[in-house]
Amino acid sequence: MVIQFMSKGYFIGLDNGTQSTKTVVVDGETGRVLGKATKEYGLIEGLPPGHKEQDPSVWIDALIDTVKRAVSQAKINPVDVKAIGVSGQQHGLVPMDDHGRVIRPAKLWNDTSTFKECEYLTRKLGGFNAVIDVLGLPFLPGYTAPKILWLKRHEPWNYRRLKTIFLPHDYLNFYLTGRKVMEYGDASGTALMNIRTRKWCKEVLEAIDPDLEKILPPLQGSDKPAGIIRKEVAELFGFRGDVLVSAGGGDNMMGAIGTGNTRRGVVTASFGTSGTIYAYSDTPVIDPKGEIAAFCDSTNAWLPLLCTMNVTVATEFIRNLFNMTHDELTEAVESTPIGSEGLILLPYFEGERTPNVPDGTGVFFGLNSRTVDKNHLARAAMEGATLGMNYGLNRMRELGIDPKQIRLTGGGSKNRAWRQIAADVFNTEVVCLKIDEGAAYGAALQAIWAYCNYIGEKTTIQEITDQYVEVDEKTLVSPKHGNVTVYRDLQKIQNALSRSLRKVFRMHRELLDKYVS
Repeated sequence: MVIQFMSKGYFIGLDNGTQSTKTVVVDGETGRVLGKATKEYGLIEGLPPGHKEQDPSVWIDALIDTVKRAVSQAKINPVDVKAIGVSGQQHGLVPMDDHGRVIRPAKLWNDTSTFKECEYLTRKLGGFNAVIDVLGLPFLPGYTAPKILWLKRHEPWNYRRLKTIFLPHDYLNFYLTGRKVMEYGDASGTALMNIRTRKWCKEVLEAIDPDLEKILPPLQGSDKPAGIIRKEVAELFGFRGDVLVSAGGGDNMMGAIGTGNTRRGVVTASFGTSGTIYAYSDTPVIDPKGEIAAFCDSTNAWLPLLCTMNVTVATEFIRNLFNMTHDELTEAVESTPIGSEGLILLPYFEGERTPNVPDGTGVFFGLNSRTVDKNHLARAAMEGATLGMNYGLNRMRELGIDPKQIRLTGGGSKNRAWRQIAADVFNTEVVCLKIDEGAAYGAALQAIWAYCNYIGEKTTIQEITDQYVEVDEKTLVSPKHGNVTVYRDLQKIQNALSRSLRKVFRMHRELLDKYVS
Protein backbone atom coordinates (compact mmCIF):
# COMPACT_ATOMS: atom_id res chain seq x y z
CA MET A 1 0.00 0.00 0.00
CA VAL A 2 1.34 3.44 -0.91
CA ILE A 3 1.10 5.97 1.89
CA GLN A 4 0.83 9.64 0.98
CA PHE A 5 3.06 11.62 3.34
CA MET A 6 2.69 15.39 3.76
CA SER A 7 6.32 15.71 2.69
CA LYS A 8 5.99 17.68 -0.53
CA GLY A 9 9.31 19.37 -1.08
CA TYR A 10 12.92 18.27 -0.94
CA PHE A 11 15.08 16.77 1.76
CA ILE A 12 18.85 16.70 2.07
CA GLY A 13 20.88 13.85 3.52
CA LEU A 14 24.55 14.35 4.28
CA ASP A 15 27.07 11.66 5.25
CA ASN A 16 30.35 12.79 6.79
CA GLY A 17 32.77 9.88 6.31
CA THR A 18 36.44 9.22 6.95
CA GLN A 19 37.45 9.64 3.31
CA SER A 20 34.71 11.88 1.93
CA THR A 21 31.44 13.67 2.50
CA LYS A 22 28.45 12.71 0.36
CA THR A 23 25.25 14.73 0.04
CA VAL A 24 21.99 13.68 -1.63
CA VAL A 25 18.82 15.61 -2.46
CA VAL A 26 15.67 13.48 -2.16
CA ASP A 27 12.17 14.12 -3.49
CA GLY A 28 9.87 13.91 -0.47
CA GLU A 29 6.96 12.54 -2.52
CA THR A 30 8.75 9.75 -4.38
CA GLY A 31 11.91 9.08 -2.37
CA ARG A 32 13.99 9.43 -5.54
CA VAL A 33 17.52 10.82 -5.36
CA LEU A 34 17.49 13.90 -7.60
CA GLY A 35 21.01 15.13 -7.04
CA LYS A 36 24.18 14.04 -5.29
CA ALA A 37 27.72 15.24 -4.78
CA THR A 38 30.85 13.94 -3.08
CA LYS A 39 33.98 15.69 -1.85
CA GLU A 40 37.03 13.63 -0.88
CA TYR A 41 39.66 14.46 1.72
CA GLY A 42 42.36 12.67 3.67
CA LEU A 43 43.71 12.18 7.15
CA ILE A 44 46.43 14.28 8.75
CA GLU A 45 49.71 12.75 7.59
CA GLY A 46 52.88 12.00 9.52
CA LEU A 47 51.25 10.87 12.77
CA PRO A 48 52.65 7.94 14.81
CA PRO A 49 51.28 4.42 14.17
CA GLY A 50 47.74 4.02 15.50
CA HIS A 51 46.94 7.76 15.46
CA LYS A 52 44.17 8.77 13.01
CA GLU A 53 43.10 12.40 12.99
CA GLN A 54 41.28 14.94 10.81
CA ASP A 55 40.77 18.69 10.93
CA PRO A 56 36.99 19.25 11.34
CA SER A 57 37.22 22.37 9.17
CA VAL A 58 37.50 20.08 6.14
CA TRP A 59 34.08 18.66 7.05
CA ILE A 60 32.49 22.11 7.00
CA ASP A 61 34.11 22.89 3.65
CA ALA A 62 32.85 19.56 2.28
CA LEU A 63 29.34 20.18 3.64
CA ILE A 64 29.11 23.57 1.94
CA ASP A 65 30.59 22.30 -1.34
CA THR A 66 28.47 19.15 -1.63
CA VAL A 67 25.18 20.74 -0.59
CA LYS A 68 25.59 23.46 -3.20
CA ARG A 69 26.52 21.01 -5.97
CA ALA A 70 23.82 18.45 -5.07
CA VAL A 71 21.11 21.13 -5.05
CA SER A 72 22.39 22.46 -8.38
CA GLN A 73 22.43 18.99 -9.93
CA ALA A 74 18.90 18.33 -8.67
CA LYS A 75 17.70 21.46 -10.51
CA ILE A 76 15.39 22.43 -7.65
CA ASN A 77 14.55 25.75 -6.10
CA PRO A 78 16.47 25.89 -2.78
CA VAL A 79 13.50 27.52 -1.06
CA ASP A 80 11.63 24.22 -1.45
CA VAL A 81 14.11 22.35 0.82
CA LYS A 82 12.22 21.38 3.98
CA ALA A 83 14.73 19.55 6.17
CA ILE A 84 18.29 18.26 6.43
CA GLY A 85 19.61 15.13 8.11
CA VAL A 86 23.27 14.55 9.00
CA SER A 87 25.07 11.23 9.27
CA GLY A 88 28.58 11.16 10.70
CA GLN A 89 31.47 8.78 11.25
CA GLN A 90 31.01 7.42 14.76
CA HIS A 91 33.14 7.85 17.90
CA GLY A 92 35.31 10.77 16.76
CA LEU A 93 36.24 13.27 19.47
CA VAL A 94 35.67 16.90 18.44
CA PRO A 95 36.87 19.03 21.42
CA MET A 96 35.47 22.58 21.60
CA ASP A 97 36.42 25.61 23.70
CA ASP A 98 34.08 28.10 25.36
CA HIS A 99 33.97 30.21 22.17
CA GLY A 100 32.64 27.29 20.07
CA ARG A 101 35.99 26.73 18.36
CA VAL A 102 37.72 23.41 17.74
CA ILE A 103 40.69 23.00 20.11
CA ARG A 104 42.67 20.37 18.19
CA PRO A 105 42.15 17.89 15.31
CA ALA A 106 39.51 15.23 15.88
CA LYS A 107 40.69 11.77 16.90
CA LEU A 108 38.73 9.36 14.69
CA TRP A 109 36.94 6.04 15.10
CA ASN A 110 39.93 4.13 13.66
CA ASP A 111 42.44 5.71 16.05
CA THR A 112 43.88 2.88 18.17
CA SER A 113 46.32 4.97 20.22
CA THR A 114 44.05 4.81 23.30
CA PHE A 115 44.42 1.14 24.22
CA LYS A 116 46.19 2.01 27.50
CA GLU A 117 43.33 4.33 28.45
CA CYS A 118 40.91 1.46 27.76
CA GLU A 119 42.89 -0.79 30.11
CA TYR A 120 42.91 1.90 32.81
CA LEU A 121 39.16 2.56 32.59
CA THR A 122 38.41 -1.16 32.68
CA ARG A 123 40.50 -1.58 35.86
CA LYS A 124 39.01 1.56 37.40
CA LEU A 125 35.46 0.26 37.00
CA GLY A 126 36.30 -3.15 38.45
CA GLY A 127 37.15 -5.28 35.44
CA PHE A 128 35.60 -6.36 32.16
CA ASN A 129 32.40 -7.89 33.56
CA ALA A 130 31.75 -4.87 35.77
CA VAL A 131 32.06 -2.58 32.72
CA ILE A 132 29.50 -4.65 30.80
CA ASP A 133 27.17 -4.51 33.81
CA VAL A 134 27.22 -0.70 34.21
CA LEU A 135 27.69 0.35 30.59
CA GLY A 136 26.37 -2.43 28.34
CA LEU A 137 29.56 -2.63 26.25
CA PRO A 138 33.33 -2.68 26.88
CA PHE A 139 35.90 0.05 26.43
CA LEU A 140 37.44 -0.20 22.97
CA PRO A 141 40.13 2.09 21.51
CA GLY A 142 37.77 3.35 18.83
CA TYR A 143 35.22 4.70 21.30
CA THR A 144 35.09 8.30 22.48
CA ALA A 145 35.52 7.82 26.26
CA PRO A 146 39.18 6.66 26.12
CA LYS A 147 39.93 9.50 23.67
CA ILE A 148 38.78 12.01 26.30
CA LEU A 149 41.04 10.42 28.89
CA TRP A 150 43.89 10.38 26.34
CA LEU A 151 43.44 14.13 25.85
CA LYS A 152 43.52 14.68 29.62
CA ARG A 153 46.69 12.61 30.00
CA HIS A 154 48.66 13.61 26.91
CA GLU A 155 47.53 17.18 26.21
CA PRO A 156 46.50 18.69 29.56
CA TRP A 157 46.86 22.20 28.14
CA ASN A 158 44.14 21.38 25.60
CA TYR A 159 42.03 19.52 28.14
CA ARG A 160 41.92 22.62 30.35
CA ARG A 161 40.31 24.53 27.44
CA LEU A 162 37.66 21.85 26.90
CA LYS A 163 34.08 23.16 27.27
CA THR A 164 32.05 20.95 24.90
CA ILE A 165 32.49 17.44 23.53
CA PHE A 166 30.98 16.71 20.13
CA LEU A 167 30.87 13.70 17.86
CA PRO A 168 31.41 14.49 14.15
CA HIS A 169 27.71 14.61 13.30
CA ASP A 170 26.98 16.70 16.41
CA TYR A 171 29.61 19.18 15.26
CA LEU A 172 27.95 19.53 11.86
CA ASN A 173 24.53 19.89 13.52
CA PHE A 174 26.05 22.64 15.67
CA TYR A 175 27.31 24.41 12.55
CA LEU A 176 23.86 24.15 10.96
CA THR A 177 21.75 25.11 13.99
CA GLY A 178 23.98 26.62 16.70
CA ARG A 179 22.51 24.12 19.20
CA LYS A 180 24.44 21.62 21.34
CA VAL A 181 22.59 18.28 21.47
CA MET A 182 23.44 14.59 21.18
CA GLU A 183 20.96 11.89 20.16
CA TYR A 184 20.86 8.37 21.57
CA GLY A 185 22.22 6.43 18.59
CA ASP A 186 25.54 8.18 18.10
CA ALA A 187 25.86 8.79 21.86
CA SER A 188 25.71 5.04 22.47
CA GLY A 189 29.07 4.71 20.68
CA THR A 190 30.87 7.01 23.09
CA ALA A 191 31.14 4.42 25.93
CA LEU A 192 29.87 7.23 28.16
CA MET A 193 26.16 6.34 28.03
CA ASN A 194 24.39 3.44 29.73
CA ILE A 195 22.89 1.57 26.77
CA ARG A 196 19.97 0.20 28.78
CA THR A 197 18.83 3.49 30.36
CA ARG A 198 20.03 5.95 27.68
CA LYS A 199 21.56 8.15 30.36
CA TRP A 200 25.16 9.22 30.96
CA CYS A 201 26.94 6.56 33.01
CA LYS A 202 28.04 8.17 36.28
CA GLU A 203 30.70 5.54 36.97
CA VAL A 204 32.47 6.18 33.66
CA LEU A 205 32.28 9.95 33.99
CA GLU A 206 33.74 9.79 37.50
CA ALA A 207 36.60 7.58 36.28
CA ILE A 208 37.58 10.16 33.64
CA ASP A 209 36.72 13.45 35.34
CA PRO A 210 34.08 14.18 38.04
CA ASP A 211 33.15 17.36 36.15
CA LEU A 212 32.82 15.68 32.74
CA GLU A 213 29.02 15.78 32.56
CA LYS A 214 29.12 19.59 32.56
CA ILE A 215 30.75 19.58 29.12
CA LEU A 216 28.58 16.87 27.54
CA PRO A 217 25.65 18.01 25.38
CA PRO A 218 22.15 17.10 26.63
CA LEU A 219 20.78 13.80 25.34
CA GLN A 220 17.58 13.65 23.32
CA GLY A 221 15.46 11.18 21.39
CA SER A 222 16.20 10.44 17.75
CA ASP A 223 12.72 11.63 16.72
CA LYS A 224 13.40 15.12 18.07
CA PRO A 225 14.94 17.67 15.67
CA ALA A 226 18.37 19.08 16.42
CA GLY A 227 16.99 22.52 15.63
CA ILE A 228 16.22 25.07 12.93
CA ILE A 229 18.90 26.14 10.46
CA ARG A 230 20.87 29.26 11.38
CA LYS A 231 20.09 32.41 9.40
CA GLU A 232 23.65 32.65 8.05
CA VAL A 233 23.59 29.07 6.76
CA ALA A 234 20.14 29.45 5.21
CA GLU A 235 21.32 32.55 3.34
CA LEU A 236 24.48 30.74 2.18
CA PHE A 237 22.39 28.06 0.43
CA GLY A 238 19.34 30.14 -0.51
CA PHE A 239 17.07 28.17 1.86
CA ARG A 240 14.09 29.46 3.77
CA GLY A 241 14.81 30.32 7.39
CA ASP A 242 12.62 27.53 8.77
CA VAL A 243 14.50 24.51 7.35
CA LEU A 244 14.48 21.75 9.96
CA VAL A 245 17.62 19.84 10.94
CA SER A 246 16.78 16.35 12.18
CA ALA A 247 18.59 14.63 15.06
CA GLY A 248 20.86 12.80 12.61
CA GLY A 249 23.07 10.02 13.91
CA GLY A 250 26.11 7.85 13.39
CA ASP A 251 26.80 6.48 9.93
CA ASN A 252 25.79 2.97 10.90
CA MET A 253 22.53 4.20 12.43
CA MET A 254 21.75 6.20 9.30
CA GLY A 255 22.83 3.27 7.13
CA ALA A 256 20.26 1.14 8.94
CA ILE A 257 17.50 3.58 8.00
CA GLY A 258 18.79 3.87 4.43
CA THR A 259 18.65 0.09 3.96
CA GLY A 260 15.24 -0.36 5.58
CA ASN A 261 16.78 -1.99 8.65
CA THR A 262 14.06 -0.68 10.96
CA ARG A 263 12.30 -3.85 12.02
CA ARG A 264 13.27 -7.29 13.32
CA GLY A 265 14.63 -9.78 10.77
CA VAL A 266 16.43 -7.27 8.53
CA VAL A 267 20.23 -7.36 8.65
CA THR A 268 22.62 -4.99 6.87
CA ALA A 269 26.30 -5.52 6.00
CA SER A 270 28.34 -2.50 4.95
CA PHE A 271 31.48 -3.11 2.89
CA GLY A 272 33.33 0.20 3.17
CA THR A 273 36.71 1.23 4.53
CA SER A 274 35.53 -0.55 7.65
CA GLY A 275 32.97 -3.33 7.74
CA THR A 276 29.81 -3.39 9.80
CA ILE A 277 26.94 -5.81 10.21
CA TYR A 278 23.92 -4.69 12.20
CA ALA A 279 20.32 -5.57 12.95
CA TYR A 280 17.27 -3.86 14.43
CA SER A 281 16.10 -4.75 17.92
CA ASP A 282 13.36 -3.23 20.08
CA THR A 283 15.25 -4.30 23.22
CA PRO A 284 18.96 -3.99 24.17
CA VAL A 285 21.16 -6.88 22.97
CA ILE A 286 24.01 -7.04 25.49
CA ASP A 287 26.94 -9.31 24.63
CA PRO A 288 28.62 -10.67 27.82
CA LYS A 289 31.82 -11.09 25.78
CA GLY A 290 31.60 -7.50 24.56
CA GLU A 291 32.29 -8.43 20.94
CA ILE A 292 28.95 -7.19 19.59
CA ALA A 293 28.28 -3.53 20.29
CA ALA A 294 24.97 -3.01 22.08
CA PHE A 295 24.34 0.33 20.38
CA CYS A 296 21.12 2.29 20.28
CA ASP A 297 19.89 3.14 16.80
CA SER A 298 18.62 6.48 15.50
CA THR A 299 14.94 5.51 15.62
CA ASN A 300 14.76 5.20 19.45
CA ALA A 301 15.38 1.43 19.36
CA TRP A 302 18.62 -0.60 19.45
CA LEU A 303 21.20 -1.66 16.87
CA PRO A 304 23.35 -4.67 17.81
CA LEU A 305 26.42 -4.19 15.65
CA LEU A 306 29.78 -5.69 14.83
CA CYS A 307 32.53 -3.58 13.36
CA THR A 308 35.75 -4.60 11.66
CA MET A 309 38.27 -1.94 10.73
CA ASN A 310 39.62 -3.48 7.54
CA VAL A 311 37.44 -4.26 4.52
CA THR A 312 38.09 -2.25 1.36
CA VAL A 313 41.30 -1.19 3.13
CA ALA A 314 42.58 -4.70 2.37
CA THR A 315 41.50 -4.86 -1.27
CA GLU A 316 42.68 -1.32 -1.99
CA PHE A 317 46.15 -2.12 -0.65
CA ILE A 318 46.43 -5.02 -3.07
CA ARG A 319 44.82 -3.16 -5.97
CA ASN A 320 47.22 -0.24 -5.58
CA LEU A 321 50.21 -2.50 -4.97
CA PHE A 322 49.76 -4.08 -8.40
CA ASN A 323 48.31 -0.95 -10.07
CA MET A 324 45.07 -2.76 -10.97
CA THR A 325 41.80 -1.18 -12.04
CA HIS A 326 38.64 -2.26 -10.21
CA ASP A 327 37.70 -4.48 -13.16
CA GLU A 328 41.17 -6.07 -13.14
CA LEU A 329 40.80 -6.75 -9.42
CA THR A 330 37.49 -8.54 -10.07
CA GLU A 331 39.04 -10.60 -12.86
CA ALA A 332 41.97 -11.55 -10.62
CA VAL A 333 39.61 -12.74 -7.90
CA GLU A 334 37.35 -14.70 -10.23
CA SER A 335 40.31 -16.41 -11.93
CA THR A 336 41.59 -17.81 -8.60
CA PRO A 337 40.20 -20.96 -6.92
CA ILE A 338 37.81 -20.69 -3.96
CA GLY A 339 39.87 -20.36 -0.80
CA SER A 340 42.91 -19.00 -2.68
CA GLU A 341 44.54 -22.46 -2.46
CA GLY A 342 45.04 -22.05 1.29
CA LEU A 343 46.29 -18.45 1.30
CA ILE A 344 44.60 -16.66 4.20
CA LEU A 345 44.76 -12.99 5.11
CA LEU A 346 44.46 -11.81 8.69
CA PRO A 347 43.37 -8.30 7.62
CA TYR A 348 44.41 -6.24 10.64
CA PHE A 349 46.13 -3.48 8.66
CA GLU A 350 44.68 -0.80 10.95
CA GLY A 351 44.48 -2.92 14.10
CA GLU A 352 41.13 -4.60 14.71
CA ARG A 353 37.98 -4.05 16.74
CA THR A 354 36.07 -7.34 16.30
CA PRO A 355 37.84 -9.29 17.63
CA ASN A 356 39.48 -6.60 19.77
CA VAL A 357 43.11 -6.63 18.56
CA PRO A 358 44.23 -2.97 18.57
CA ASP A 359 47.90 -4.01 18.17
CA GLY A 360 47.17 -6.20 15.15
CA THR A 361 48.86 -5.99 11.76
CA GLY A 362 48.10 -7.62 8.42
CA VAL A 363 49.35 -11.20 8.05
CA PHE A 364 49.32 -13.39 4.93
CA PHE A 365 49.47 -17.07 5.93
CA GLY A 366 50.01 -19.82 3.37
CA LEU A 367 52.46 -18.11 1.03
CA ASN A 368 54.25 -20.59 -1.19
CA SER A 369 55.35 -21.00 -4.80
CA ARG A 370 51.70 -21.36 -5.94
CA THR A 371 50.20 -18.46 -4.02
CA VAL A 372 52.78 -15.65 -4.34
CA ASP A 373 51.08 -13.80 -7.20
CA LYS A 374 48.67 -10.91 -7.53
CA ASN A 375 45.63 -13.10 -8.28
CA HIS A 376 45.94 -15.17 -5.10
CA LEU A 377 46.75 -12.11 -3.00
CA ALA A 378 43.72 -10.29 -4.44
CA ARG A 379 41.29 -13.12 -3.70
CA ALA A 380 42.79 -13.76 -0.27
CA ALA A 381 42.33 -10.06 0.57
CA MET A 382 38.65 -10.17 -0.38
CA GLU A 383 38.07 -13.47 1.40
CA GLY A 384 40.07 -12.48 4.47
CA ALA A 385 38.14 -9.24 4.98
CA THR A 386 34.83 -11.13 4.64
CA LEU A 387 35.92 -13.90 7.02
CA GLY A 388 36.85 -11.16 9.48
CA MET A 389 33.29 -9.83 9.32
CA ASN A 390 31.89 -13.34 9.59
CA TYR A 391 33.69 -13.84 12.91
CA GLY A 392 31.36 -11.20 14.34
CA LEU A 393 28.30 -12.43 12.44
CA ASN A 394 28.75 -15.86 14.03
CA ARG A 395 28.77 -14.16 17.43
CA MET A 396 25.55 -12.31 16.53
CA ARG A 397 23.96 -15.63 15.68
CA GLU A 398 24.93 -16.93 19.11
CA LEU A 399 23.04 -13.94 20.58
CA GLY A 400 19.88 -14.86 18.71
CA ILE A 401 20.17 -12.85 15.49
CA ASP A 402 19.46 -15.19 12.56
CA PRO A 403 19.51 -13.41 9.19
CA LYS A 404 17.52 -14.92 6.33
CA GLN A 405 18.78 -12.28 3.92
CA ILE A 406 21.55 -9.70 4.31
CA ARG A 407 21.30 -6.34 2.59
CA LEU A 408 24.67 -5.16 1.28
CA THR A 409 25.83 -1.60 1.00
CA GLY A 410 29.14 0.25 0.63
CA GLY A 411 31.71 0.27 -2.14
CA GLY A 412 32.64 -3.40 -1.85
CA SER A 413 29.05 -4.49 -2.44
CA LYS A 414 29.24 -3.19 -6.02
CA ASN A 415 31.75 -5.94 -6.88
CA ARG A 416 30.02 -9.05 -8.26
CA ALA A 417 32.84 -11.34 -7.09
CA TRP A 418 32.59 -9.94 -3.58
CA ARG A 419 28.82 -10.46 -3.46
CA GLN A 420 29.30 -14.18 -4.17
CA ILE A 421 32.08 -14.45 -1.58
CA ALA A 422 29.81 -12.71 0.94
CA ALA A 423 26.94 -15.11 0.29
CA ASP A 424 29.27 -18.11 0.61
CA VAL A 425 31.12 -16.92 3.72
CA PHE A 426 27.95 -15.74 5.50
CA ASN A 427 26.00 -18.79 4.21
CA THR A 428 23.09 -16.44 3.62
CA GLU A 429 21.35 -14.89 0.64
CA VAL A 430 22.64 -11.37 -0.03
CA VAL A 431 21.21 -8.48 -2.04
CA CYS A 432 21.93 -4.80 -2.72
CA LEU A 433 19.56 -1.83 -2.67
CA LYS A 434 18.06 0.05 -5.62
CA ILE A 435 19.16 3.29 -4.00
CA ASP A 436 22.60 2.57 -2.61
CA GLU A 437 23.45 5.89 -1.05
CA GLY A 438 23.65 4.24 2.38
CA ALA A 439 23.95 6.62 5.28
CA ALA A 440 23.30 9.77 3.23
CA TYR A 441 19.97 8.37 2.02
CA GLY A 442 19.13 7.24 5.55
CA ALA A 443 19.83 10.76 6.80
CA ALA A 444 17.40 12.16 4.23
CA LEU A 445 14.72 9.63 5.22
CA GLN A 446 15.19 10.53 8.89
CA ALA A 447 14.77 14.18 7.88
CA ILE A 448 11.44 13.29 6.20
CA TRP A 449 10.38 11.47 9.39
CA ALA A 450 11.33 14.42 11.59
CA TYR A 451 9.58 16.89 9.28
CA CYS A 452 6.34 14.90 9.07
CA ASN A 453 6.12 14.66 12.84
CA TYR A 454 7.13 18.32 13.27
CA ILE A 455 4.24 19.55 11.10
CA GLY A 456 1.78 17.28 12.90
CA GLU A 457 1.58 14.27 10.56
CA LYS A 458 2.45 11.49 13.00
CA THR A 459 4.16 8.64 11.19
CA THR A 460 6.68 5.94 11.98
CA ILE A 461 10.11 5.48 10.52
CA GLN A 462 9.02 1.97 9.47
CA GLU A 463 6.23 3.43 7.30
CA ILE A 464 8.77 5.69 5.61
CA THR A 465 11.39 3.01 4.96
CA ASP A 466 8.74 0.53 3.78
CA GLN A 467 7.60 3.15 1.29
CA TYR A 468 10.97 4.19 -0.10
CA VAL A 469 13.60 1.46 0.42
CA GLU A 470 13.66 -1.31 -2.23
CA VAL A 471 16.09 -4.15 -2.88
CA ASP A 472 17.65 -4.66 -6.31
CA GLU A 473 16.62 -8.19 -7.30
CA LYS A 474 19.25 -8.24 -10.07
CA THR A 475 21.97 -8.35 -7.41
CA LEU A 476 20.47 -11.23 -5.42
CA VAL A 477 23.07 -13.98 -4.79
CA SER A 478 22.60 -17.30 -2.97
CA PRO A 479 25.37 -19.29 -1.25
CA LYS A 480 26.89 -22.31 -2.99
CA HIS A 481 27.06 -25.33 -0.71
CA GLY A 482 30.56 -26.45 -1.71
CA ASN A 483 31.97 -22.96 -1.22
CA VAL A 484 30.28 -22.66 2.18
CA THR A 485 32.13 -25.78 3.35
CA VAL A 486 35.51 -24.44 2.21
CA TYR A 487 35.00 -21.11 3.95
CA ARG A 488 33.81 -22.75 7.15
CA ASP A 489 37.17 -24.53 7.36
CA LEU A 490 39.14 -21.39 6.48
CA GLN A 491 37.24 -19.49 9.18
CA LYS A 492 38.59 -21.88 11.80
CA ILE A 493 42.16 -21.28 10.59
CA GLN A 494 41.77 -17.48 10.53
CA ASN A 495 40.28 -17.52 14.05
CA ALA A 496 43.16 -19.69 15.31
CA LEU A 497 45.73 -17.40 13.68
CA SER A 498 44.19 -14.37 15.37
CA ARG A 499 44.25 -15.96 18.82
CA SER A 500 47.78 -17.33 18.51
CA LEU A 501 49.34 -14.05 17.33
CA ARG A 502 47.91 -11.60 19.87
CA LYS A 503 50.92 -11.72 22.22
CA VAL A 504 53.20 -11.31 19.22
CA PHE A 505 51.18 -8.28 18.07
CA ARG A 506 51.68 -6.63 21.46
CA MET A 507 55.44 -7.30 21.31
CA HIS A 508 55.50 -5.80 17.81
CA ARG A 509 53.65 -2.66 18.97
CA GLU A 510 56.16 -2.20 21.81
CA LEU A 511 59.01 -2.54 19.31
CA LEU A 512 57.46 0.13 17.06
CA ASP A 513 56.95 2.47 20.01
CA LYS A 514 60.60 2.01 20.94
CA TYR A 515 62.31 2.35 17.59
CA VAL A 516 59.91 3.95 15.10
CA SER A 517 59.07 7.64 15.48
